[in-house]
Amino acid sequence: MTAPLAPVLQAVTLRVPAQAAAAFAAALDEACRSVSSFHDEAADEWVIEGIRAPGEAEPELAVALALAEAATGVAAAAQITVIPAEGWLARSYAGFAEQHVGRFAIRGTHITGPRAAGRITLILDAAAAFGSGEHGSTRGCLRALERVAHRRPRRILDLGTGSGILAMAAAQRLGRRVLASDIDPWSVRTARANAAQNGLARRIRVLRAEGWHSPRVRGGGPYDLIFANILARPLCHMAAALSRHLAPGGVAILAGLLDTQARWVLAAHRRHGLSLAGLSLGGRIAEDRWTTLLLRRPA
Repeated sequence: MTAPLAPVLQAVTLRVPAQAAAAFAAALDEACRSVSSFHDEAADEWVIEGIRAPGEAEPELAVALALAEAATGVAAAAQITVIPAEGWLARSYAGFAEQHVGRFAIRGTHITGPRAAGRITLILDAAAAFGSGEHGSTRGCLRALERVAHRRPRRILDLGTGSGILAMAAAQRLGRRVLASDIDPWSVRTARANAAQNGLARRIRVLRAEGWHSPRVRGGGPYDLIFANILARPLCHMAAALSRHLAPGGVAILAGLLDTQARWVLAAHRRHGLSLAGLSLGGRIAEDRWTTLLLRRPA
């Protein structure tokens, strides 16, 4: 179960240029229960908003913002406002309409009525997962899953699972067990709750783990399919480890990348023997300003 909401919440809002959006979204994710973003076309800026209990994880937020500033060279002043929890929930419910991405339908727990015919429905707690299914990187990963489904991968890892949406999609679409991991305890609790909500608790094992540093994550490989919807910089740093733990012929789906970062991430993985998947899979998927890469290890 997710933690109860405080009577009031804090909204932490940042405005940053496109090249810094992913880094600052990840920074807010270190301290906030929910993070959403949108492009302000008039100002040509990304507006990133995190929701947290008043003062929650203050030291972690300060450190994460400082690291994002150091990594991007962008100084972003955080605007903090207090909002009633009930008002935020109402706004979340209004904004979290059912999303259709390929074969998948993603809906919040607040949505009732018949499920979409011919689609795999994934149910998420809108209070804890506002925006899930809307972000270009998540949508790109779901489309990539459709491209690799015919390969019937057996050993599957969702690295940095967040809400658990990709692990659930793979478990439902492929009928396989999935190992999901995240360094953040809030994400681990949320992913477990979402898996249970969808009747997938026995198929999805969610670990709190620091990526490839975890013996339990390494021990589950080599993997036939790896999801890593993270950020460009950590993806580059873990390229060698990912290559070692991807089975021959296996596919890695990498996301969380702005279009301008895709070449950098691809180059880092090519140095360790991975290449863009061939024409049968299509190696790139573009959603808004985000790119998803499908990489393959030679058989």
